[in-house]
Amino acid sequence: MATGCAWDAGTSVATWLTPRVIELSCTSDDMRSAARNGSAFLFKEERRELLRADIDAAMFHLYGLERIDVEYVLDAFQVFRRADVAAHGEYRTKRVILEIYDAMVEATRTGRPYQTRLDPPPADPRVAHPDIRGSKP
Repeated sequence: MATGCAWDAGTSVATWLTPRVIELSCTSDDMRSAARNGSAFLFKEERRELLRADIDAAMFHLYGLERIDVEYVLDAFQVFRRADVAAHGEYRTKRVILEIYDAMVEATRTGRPYQTRLDPPPADPRVAHPDIRGSKP
């Protein structure tokens, strides 16, 4: 039985997660066969950060963690905190995950589906590598 997403009613967790995992995983020709559309996706760090934050926030919801618990868990990753502060002047990973977590809470409360920050959406062909024959899939 498929488990539904509280933040996107009518969508199963697997359906919601799959395009995000595919885009994160399929970034080279070696992985083309694993992608639903046969494409390898461009390795864009900004997109990857948002894909991971979407997945992280979703996992916190699926495990039933309250926001204060999410903060506690994220604070336990001191190496990430130090790297983020050095690179961005803040613990950006924590901030973004919490913002997405909060957006999912609001989506659950209102019944309006969570809207990812990613544009185009996860695993969209527009963020795929050009086909080796010179066209996009």
